Amino acid sequence: MVTVRRWWNRKALQVGLLGLAIGSAWMLRQTQGGLLLEAYQVITRPWQMLQTGPSLEERQEERLKKAQFLEMQTRITELESQNKKLQDLLGYVQQAPLESRPIPARVIGRSADHWWQQVTINRGANAGIKSGYVVKAEGGLVGLVDSVTANTSRILLISDLKSQVGVTISRTSAKGVLRGDSSSEAVLEFYEKVPNAKVGDLVSTSTYSQRFPSGLAVGRIKSLDLKKLPASIAKIELFPAISSLDWVAVYPKVTNPEMENQQSVSPKQQKSN
Repeated sequence: MVTVRRWWNRKALQVGLLGLAIGSAWMLRQTQGGLLLEAYQVITRPWQMLQTGPSLEERQEERLKKAQFLEMQTRITELESQNKKLQDLLGYVQQAPLESRPIPARVIGRSADHWWQQVTINRGANAGIKSGYVVKAEGGLVGLVDSVTANTSRILLISDLKSQVGVTISRTSAKGVLRGDSSSEAVLEFYEKVPNAKVGDLVSTSTYSQRFPSGLAVGRIKSLDLKKLPASIAKIELFPAISSLDWVAVYPKVTNPEMENQQSVSPKQQKSN
């Protein structure tokens, strides 16, 4: 008994410390560190209160205000951009004679699968638009109204592979057919084997076109291939920004006077014959 007591007197402190360590470890495991975290917060709270920096709530509120400001700034920038585009279009529209003023419209639909083929605008039959109407934008010809509903219209773009436009070289009057290439460029197939054309020549709709009035700007020659068979071809850089259309102007279908004269003369000649 005396031996046990002596051992206890010598080892009591060590046993107590060991028990405290085991108990602390057990408590830490049971509370998953919660008790230790609370103790840390109690001890450090006075120093946290003395700090001059913003609190977590203040930092979160500041980030929220910054995000709201950036959102508002983005919306303002977008509205300013749209307003500028609309003003430019209205100025473009007002240049036309009063009796042939176009109908302004905004592009509201464009499929990624048909990006270069067609777009949908927010005006339709209720605004007086009909199939076959001509669509232009800043830079020149954009396409043709393909189909119409009460409040929307689908536009066939001149960049569509199926699109064909009769065009002429403004400098020399060399003529050909412009076909879409599903890009910001198009292919011009000349009627002549060796046309009088060069890189940089301007291209516009011709008097031979039955779907578009003559003289509408289309683009300029970017490259020429005079060895192509059966006819020479040229790559045309399109003037309108077809890749990023936003606002357009829709014009009533106007036939070329030259074509009307030819069509009116033909029946008379047939009757006389």
